[in-house]
Amino acid sequence: MPDTPVLTDPADLNRFVEELKREPVIAVDLEADSMHNYREKVCLLQFSTPSRTVLVDPLAVEDLSSLVPLLADPGVRKIFHAADYDVRCLNRDFGIEIRGLFDTMIASQFIGEEKVGLADVLNKYFGVELDKKFQRADWSIRPLPEGMIRYAAEDTRHLHRLVELLEDKLKEKGRLAWVSEEFSLLEQGRFAGQEGPMCLRIKGAGRLDRRQLGVLEELLRWRDGEAERRDCPPFKVVGNKALLEVARVQPPTLRGLVGLEGLFPRVVDRYGRRLLEAVEKGRNLPEGDLPVFPRTPRAERDPAAEKRLLLLKAWRRKKAQEMEMDPGIVINNALLEEVSRCPPRGAEDLADLPALKNWQREVLGEGILAALGSG
Repeated sequence: MPDTPVLTDPADLNRFVEELKREPVIAVDLEADSMHNYREKVCLLQFSTPSRTVLVDPLAVEDLSSLVPLLADPGVRKIFHAADYDVRCLNRDFGIEIRGLFDTMIASQFIGEEKVGLADVLNKYFGVELDKKFQRADWSIRPLPEGMIRYAAEDTRHLHRLVELLEDKLKEKGRLAWVSEEFSLLEQGRFAGQEGPMCLRIKGAGRLDRRQLGVLEELLRWRDGEAERRDCPPFKVVGNKALLEVARVQPPTLRGLVGLEGLFPRVVDRYGRRLLEAVEKGRNLPEGDLPVFPRTPRAERDPAAEKRLLLLKAWRRKKAQEMEMDPGIVINNALLEEVSRCPPRGAEDLADLPALKNWQREVLGEGILAALGSG
C-alpha cells in the first residue's frame, strides 16, 4: 500500500483542492474525537480520488475555506458511507455544505442488503477486510500513529469502485431516483441547538418529580463543568444512570452514595462530596425555579386507528418482502402511525403528508390506499 500523505500546510491543501476540482467524483470521510474530549471536533478529513488517497489535518490547517466551494459544487459527486453524521459535523465545525452526495450505505439499504456497515459491504463484494481497531481511538492525538493513518485511508480508498457497483444495481431495480431524493434530504442535515435544562435531554428523567429534576439539573451542571475542566466527555466523569439514581434517592451522606446503581466506589471517593453539594443545592431550589418535564397528553385510544395501523403494517411487511428491503426503510413506523390516525381518502390527501417522500408517494401510494380501503 502506498504511503498516504497527511496535509498540515495551508498551501499544500490549496494545491490539493485544485487537484480535486479536476475530478468528477471524490470519496470523503472524517474522524472526530467525541469519545475523548469535552467539545467534539473533526480531527481528520479523508479524500480519495480514483488514483490516490490524501488526508487533511484540520487541527494543523485551521483555514479550510478552500474546500467550501468544492464540497458545495453539485457537479462534483461526493461519495460517503453513512453520511448523516459527517454532513452535520462538517457544517458545524467549518460551515461546509455538501452537494452532489452519494451515500453508499443508503444505496446498500435500497438494493436490499441486510448488513450495510462499510466493513460488511466491502467484504461481501471485494473480499476487503477492514481493521476496525481504531474505530474508538482518540483522533485528536498528534502525531497520528502510522496505524491510524492507514486505518483512516481505508475508509475512502474503496468507495469509488463500490459506488459503481451499487449504482448499477440501483439502475437494474429502477431505484436510482429514490436514493437521489434520499441524498438530497441528507444534504440538509444539521445539528439542532441545545436549549432548555439539561435534565430534559436525559433518558429516564421523565420518571422523576420536579424536585428530583431540580437535583438532577444541578448534578448535570456540576458534571458538565467537571468534564470541561478535564477536557473529557461528560459520561467519563459520571454516567447518566448514576446521576439519575442520585437525583431519585438524594442521599444526605457519603455512606448513602455507596451502592447506588452505576456509582462505583472510586467515583464516590473522588466526587462524593461534590455530588452531595449538588444534591443539597437542588433540594434548596425555590419551587418556581424547578424544571418542568414536558408531558405529552396521553392520546385517547382510537380502536379504528389501531386497526388501520395493523392493516398498514401487514401491507408493509408484504411490500417489503416484494421489494427485498427492510420494512423500516420502505416506510417507518412513525409515518404509518400518522397515516393510521389521519387516513388519506385519495392521492390528494397523500400529497398533504409532508413526511411522505416523493418516491414513497409514487411507489407506495396506491398500496397504502388499498390497505386502508380493505378495512
